[in-house]
Amino acid sequence: MIAASIADFRELARRRLPHFLFEYIDGGSYSETTLRRNVEDLRDIAPRQRVLRDVSALDLSTELFGQRLSLPVILGPVGLAGMNARRGECQAVRAAEAAGVPFTLSTVSACGLDEVAAAATKPFWFQLYMTRDRGFMRELLAEAREVGCNALVFTVDMPVPGSRYRDYHSGLAGAPGIKGAIRRTWQGAMKPGWAWDVGVMGRPHGLGNVMRKLEGRTGIEDFFAWMRNNFDSSIAWADLDFIRSEWRGPLIIKGLLDAEDSVEAANLGADGIIVSNHGGRQLDGVPSTARALPAIADAVGERLTVLADGGVRSGLDVVRLLALGAKGVLLGRPWVFALAAQGQKGVEHMLRLIEAEMRVAMTLTGVTSIADIDRSILVPEAGQPRAARP
Repeated sequence: MIAASIADFRELARRRLPHFLFEYIDGGSYSETTLRRNVEDLRDIAPRQRVLRDVSALDLSTELFGQRLSLPVILGPVGLAGMNARRGECQAVRAAEAAGVPFTLSTVSACGLDEVAAAATKPFWFQLYMTRDRGFMRELLAEAREVGCNALVFTVDMPVPGSRYRDYHSGLAGAPGIKGAIRRTWQGAMKPGWAWDVGVMGRPHGLGNVMRKLEGRTGIEDFFAWMRNNFDSSIAWADLDFIRSEWRGPLIIKGLLDAEDSVEAANLGADGIIVSNHGGRQLDGVPSTARALPAIADAVGERLTVLADGGVRSGLDVVRLLALGAKGVLLGRPWVFALAAQGQKGVEHMLRLIEAEMRVAMTLTGVTSIADIDRSILVPEAGQPRAARP
């Protein structure tokens, strides 16, 4: 199968991955209403087609937090991404470098900070959760500084993990002990390409950044137990003071959907925010990114850098989010699907597709630079997503 779109990469990933891993990437929380709305509401944004405008010279580059990017795109943080291809985060960071865009390493990545830094030749971003163990957070932040991470993404929308039914149905969650391990091993054996590439040649398996806290426990159930037991539901805005005291580089707050919360982030000195509902994986029924973004951009767009993620399935979707007020767009599922399908080459190819689709969208809306993309390129009566469905 030729991968001509992100949908094609999704299908290739489905064919190659064990069922429990594919469902973990693909699924959302509860009935997955927000997961669907992220895609559907973004798809409803109608671009305004213009003609006979000189668009012979397009510039897709931009600058974020002092870093020049070839595209206004970032590979966002995804937990367990490294289990989808051999040492997957290392392959992904190399693909991001080749494309001239940032890569963001998750706290709960398979490959640790030191391993990814060894695979990279340029700085990358690091994503952090608030955990109960502040000493452990200090250690992670110190390590991120030491390996040269140049931006910190602090995720605030996960004081507790969301209820993701697919993970229970697939055997990824709620199946501890031998029974669960046998079920997952059988699913892996049914995918021999993945079993050899990742299961055998991709060892050691574990959470590279939190191994020191798991004390030798490396099973999937240990991952979920660590998340349940260590994420801090007491997190408050005052905790940003702790983060700021330990991190002097750009601080980007991820997981905002409310304009008032965005103003709080600006007041407390964040350099950027990411408008996000965690890919529809946390509180189901909340607004899609496309619905939440315009009001947030209006409220704080002049005070800090507004980024967004959620529902992106093409370069046209990237342009849509930029038109709604984002200065850059994080990709999650798209790069992990591509990684699972074809490794580093797949991620590189996916980013080329995004670029090509952005070029078409910019050409046909009559803009030649990223700075020119705003709500004027949207059809006025369709420039906002439709009203929330019941």
